[in-house]
Order: sequence, then C-alpha cells, then structure tokens
Amino acid sequence: MADKGPESGELVTVGRITAVYGVRGWVKVHSFTDPMDNILQFQQWWLQGESGWQPLAIDGGKRHGKGLIIHIKGVDDRDVAAGYCQRDVAVSAAEMPALQAGEYYWHQLEGLRVISQFGGAEHDFGQVVRLMETGANDVMVVRGGSDRRERLIPYIPGEFVTDIDLEAGVITVDWDPEF
Repeated sequence: MADKGPESGELVTVGRITAVYGVRGWVKVHSFTDPMDNILQFQQWWLQGESGWQPLAIDGGKRHGKGLIIHIKGVDDRDVAAGYCQRDVAVSAAEMPALQAGEYYWHQLEGLRVISQFGGAEHDFGQVVRLMETGANDVMVVRGGSDRRERLIPYIPGEFVTDIDLEAGVITVDWDPEF
C-alpha cells in the first residue's frame, strides 16, 4: 500500500527486513519485487519506524541461498542490526520502473472498488484489500460491498477482469456474485 514519506512523496512498500544475518550488521530482507533481487536496484530506501518513514542507506546487498541479505551503512554490530528487523522497507513510487499499457503494480490495484457485471446486472463487491500469488495466477482479495462477503477473484485480465480504470478507482469483473 502507498504511504507518504517525509520528503519523497508517495512510497511503495517493496520488502521487509526480517532477521539479522551474522555478526557484522547484515540483515535478511524479504523482497516483494519480482524477481526478488530487483529491490537492490533502488537508490533510496525508506524504513518504517514508530514516527513514520525514515531514510535507510545500504552499502551492500546480494542473494544468499533462497533469499537476500543487505548491509545497512554504518551498522557493523549484530545487536544494532536487530533494531532494524521486522520493519517494512519502501521506495519512492517515482523510482518504480515504467510499465507497459495495461500493466499495473499491485499497490495501484489495492483499494480500488470492484464491480461485477454478471448476468445482465451490476454487483458491488467492495474493495481490493490485497493481492496474493497462488502459482497459477494472482488473486484479488475483495471485501465489503453490498453483501459484506469476502471474495477471491482470479486476476486474469481479459477473462475475469474486464476493465481497470485507475482514475475512476474501479475494476470491472465478470464474476458470479454467488461465488
């Protein structure tokens, strides 16, 4: 989800520092980017703190096993590094690579209203609260709407997702309201 940074405008959460690695200040990072090491390409990182987002300088990062590790600039002690763990990392939306027409970042879809046009009627399903990967395809988790149900709708443009209008804040789907 997008947030406002102190000087950066809109921020997009791209990962989370999860645990310390070793004794010299390195930490493990769970990246939300695809591929995972794309997170290392961003110049300015922001770290979620109790009082909002704070700049975070890193001076090293690499793949390690099935994950990533980074070194926080000026942090060479395991105990100090532990203070950075279990906190989200964000970057400025302006740093995100441009997408082709018809492509969207997940953070652009979260919060949009979902309307189904099914069987000749229009149904308000609520809002996209998050997206998730399932292997076969991504899935929108939609809650609220007129019947207050939660729905899992496959994010398959051209099949179930028939239109996305970012300016209007609406995703139109072809989905049976009974599902």
